[in-house]
Amino acid sequence: MRAAAFVLGLQAFEIMAIAAVGNNLITYVINEMHFSLSESANIVTNFVGTIFILALLGGYLSDSYLGCFWTMLIFGFVELSGFILLSVQAHLPHLKPPQCNMLTDGENCVEAKGVKSLIFFVALYLVALGSGCVKPNMIAHGGDQFNQSNPKQSKKLSTYFNAAYFAFSMGELFALTLLVWIQTHSGMDVGFGVSAAVMAMGLISLVSGTLYYRNKPPQGSILTPIAQVFVAAILKRKQICPSNPQMLHGSKNRVLNNGVVAPSADSGSLAHTQRFRFLDKACIKIEVGTNVEESPWRLCSVTQVEEVKILISAIPIFACTIVFNTILAQLQTFSVQQGGAMDTQLAKSFHIPPASLQSIPYIILIIVVPLYDTFFVPLARKITGHESGISPLQRIGAGLCFATFSMVSAAIMEKKRRDAAVDSNKILSIFWITPQFLIFGLSEMLTAVGLIEFFYKQSLKGMQAFLTAITYCSYSFGFYLSSLLVSLVNKITSSSSSNQGWLGDNDLNKDRLDLFYWMLAVLSFLNFLSYLFWAKWYSYSPISLLTTTQQETLGDDHLNNYGFINSSKHSVDESIP
Repeated sequence: MRAAAFVLGLQAFEIMAIAAVGNNLITYVINEMHFSLSESANIVTNFVGTIFILALLGGYLSDSYLGCFWTMLIFGFVELSGFILLSVQAHLPHLKPPQCNMLTDGENCVEAKGVKSLIFFVALYLVALGSGCVKPNMIAHGGDQFNQSNPKQSKKLSTYFNAAYFAFSMGELFALTLLVWIQTHSGMDVGFGVSAAVMAMGLISLVSGTLYYRNKPPQGSILTPIAQVFVAAILKRKQICPSNPQMLHGSKNRVLNNGVVAPSADSGSLAHTQRFRFLDKACIKIEVGTNVEESPWRLCSVTQVEEVKILISAIPIFACTIVFNTILAQLQTFSVQQGGAMDTQLAKSFHIPPASLQSIPYIILIIVVPLYDTFFVPLARKITGHESGISPLQRIGAGLCFATFSMVSAAIMEKKRRDAAVDSNKILSIFWITPQFLIFGLSEMLTAVGLIEFFYKQSLKGMQAFLTAITYCSYSFGFYLSSLLVSLVNKITSSSSSNQGWLGDNDLNKDRLDLFYWMLAVLSFLNFLSYLFWAKWYSYSPISLLTTTQQETLGDDHLNNYGFINSSKHSVDESIP
């Protein structure tokens, strides 16, 4: 945990820097760059989406060629250079269009073009490239500091995932409050400069732990072995799989006294499973009894095929979290607009900015995460025997369930707000909509951390950073789905009636945001039911990576209690120094 603490420092500072830019970027793009509202919204959306998509690149480069530490260090400086360039452009008048008030004199404002536009987008996407490649490696590198074959360290790994989310929440909270306040009162040039300084502090934290890190070496291209399995299976699609799996190439299975099919003493091997049998054709050796070696693109080992099976099996779990992030998008858009239509006065001279409502989940998380790890996990561990208290799959499921109640709360409160405004001409206090943020805060703590822990613990050798990057793609897909749903709902509801649709007006008192929230609640509930099916399907997967000694020690009943037994008990890579 001492080594991981330095990585947690980078995580808190990095999210603080990037969140401060992202949350106030649309204001800068409109007021300083003079882009239109629609163009500005697209710029921000594309920026955020690019960050999460580029996480795949960061995970791939780390696992294949650079390793986590060097990927974070290199792309951390790329992100820092982007912050510095943004700050310089915001500070120097000749690098921006002439000052102009977009609200009162928008038609005469000159939009940023040519070199000024080029500098802005280069700086912005340097930040996106750096942040995207750094994000998955922070979680993976911190997790690599724990030896999962050591029971004590394996328990601390679960604590680390909770601590990582605590650091994330702290960074977000400071970004949404202190850094946004600095940007508002001191100017965006100072705000971008503070983000650069904060990012520099994160890199200092990373480098400070150099002497303590256990660095996992890169494995070479992680996508090539996966591609080889599919190519070999397609080329041998007409072959018939043998009834005895021990005849497959590279099979080292053996049946233990308790009936469990296990790999051999080679701790890096995987037991053959009956799932996705069409992939087993990649293991059929045609030149049986000869010394002719087939190409790796025509013949794969059982372990190689089983790793691909694990990856395919995890896809439905990932897909079920997309709707969850669609709900997150509503809290960052419509719920903020909802708060703007309410009474924001807290005291005579102080009003709560509607955008600050986004800090509510992080305030509750800063309180709940330590309580969860200190009290709930030890208690649940005594009941379930699971090192994390509850399994990652159970944790994700609980979070998805809470997300449904968040939208139910949002729908009820919006109906109450709208009725009060339309029927009684009353404006409700903004505190009426805090429950939906509080409930979703709990949901995010369970789902986000559970998903990261689930993917990190998959038995795919040397792919932890890439698997962690996959979890970030869920954010991108969720936000894209949100945009699609809004467009579809507007199109359908406007064509079926004489009005402009549920979300077609800029006035929430004329829109039917409450009905849109109810639709999302139903969609979330159906998604939760779908998740229960896929989680049960995955839990009965016989894939495992237990060593022979461990499998001989554990009985069938104990293995079944773990649900997905391949995750929590496997040996850590022996190549880690």
